[in-house]
Amino acid sequence: MLATICVDSRCTLGEGILWSSRRQALLWTDIQGRSLWQHVPGASRTSRWILPDRLGAFAECESGRVLLGFAKSLCVAHLEEADDGPALVFTELVPVEDSVPSTRVNDGRTDRSGNFVFGTLNEAEDKQPVGSFYQFSAKRGLRRLALPSVAIPNSICFSPDGRTMYFCDSLDRIIHQCDYDPEQALAENVRPFVKLGPMQGLPDGSTVDSNGCVWNAEWGTGTVRQYTPSGRLATTIEVPAKNPTCSVFGGVRLDELYITSSRQEMSSEDLELVPHAGGVYRASPGVSGIPDQPFRGL
Repeated sequence: MLATICVDSRCTLGEGILWSSRRQALLWTDIQGRSLWQHVPGASRTSRWILPDRLGAFAECESGRVLLGFAKSLCVAHLEEADDGPALVFTELVPVEDSVPSTRVNDGRTDRSGNFVFGTLNEAEDKQPVGSFYQFSAKRGLRRLALPSVAIPNSICFSPDGRTMYFCDSLDRIIHQCDYDPEQALAENVRPFVKLGPMQGLPDGSTVDSNGCVWNAEWGTGTVRQYTPSGRLATTIEVPAKNPTCSVFGGVRLDELYITSSRQEMSSEDLELVPHAGGVYRASPGVSGIPDQPFRGL
């Protein structure tokens, strides 16, 4: 199956795509471009908010506001359409790893109970695993999950019942799963879910469909792969861009798979052949997704 271009946004590092049922719109970040994008498929309308910092992960709130995971802080923002274009007004909620200068917020999403779960990435050249995974809730604040330290956290997603969490350190090329208790912020019984083969790329962002299958964007190979709950490869979607980064099910019936991508690690010759790399792609895989739970309490 081949994905086709949907939004020619040409992001440097498009990531973290989600579907807003409230807005009937896609939202995603260009981390390196310091911007938040929105696209309404039904109206073919695209907006972009310029940000003061890199946005590594985000989630929609119950109120319609957006929880923003900037490099070193979590903030909440109202997305407003001003007369002269999109405007963004935000308030800081909590700092993140002030004592670790080399890290920034990376992959994240809400769990099935409406808490925000995210990881921190090590930007130092040595890429040592000094990043961590966290849960943030309006009730309990920021709590570190007892998971192994990581260099590049990715693939954070949750089973339909919310009791299994998937995650990875991309450099390890293994997607893990663990038992997850959202109320206690407990993550335990870590075990491998999928080990990527030598001809595969690096695991990036993931999402889960209504059957409990994990869809992982594979950096470096232009593919998104579907894995059954037992870890068996079921479907491969070809993306006409070298580095797909994340995917989400969207549309009225949540049966369209939208995929972000990056222009990083591509030569000028690569970009001439695929000028729309960094855009959002779309495929119709014949299954539907699960709505993301809005962040609870804001």
